[in-house]
Amino acid sequence: MSICKECYSEQSRITPLLKPQACLENHKQYICGTCGRCICIDKDKKRNLQRWNFPFKSLEIAKLYLRTADFTMKKSCGIYEIVNSKGRKSYKIFSKIEELKIYLDKNKDKSCELMKPIYIKEVYEEFPNTKIKFLNKEEVELYLVEKEKQI
Repeated sequence: MSICKECYSEQSRITPLLKPQACLENHKQYICGTCGRCICIDKDKKRNLQRWNFPFKSLEIAKLYLRTADFTMKKSCGIYEIVNSKGRKSYKIFSKIEELKIYLDKNKDKSCELMKPIYIKEVYEEFPNTKIKFLNKEEVELYLVEKEKQI
């Protein structure tokens, strides 16, 4: 399987990862114009952050949300490896190094050894068939059936 040039994933139905039906029914989705993958681009109402602002458990998971950061910021964003004082790694997306520095200043128990992205797309691109919208019931059902077939 090849990697989608737009959303950087090998699997066109891998997301949403957590509570897929609830996410597809209730959150605004970035719909990849190339492969049709839906990526949550909605804000978490409690924290007022978009999904891509959260820390991720792995680089692979962070890559699944990177396109929504790139699209939102209209530039190539980077994934940084963050380590807490107990040695636990997480991966966060930032649009520029200054944002990482602010984050580290506010979170003294965390560090970023490299202080540069461990993954970033070289050039930001717009794609003509991208859609940002809430899915209707039929679109949710079809997507979930296709997701089930891919697993």
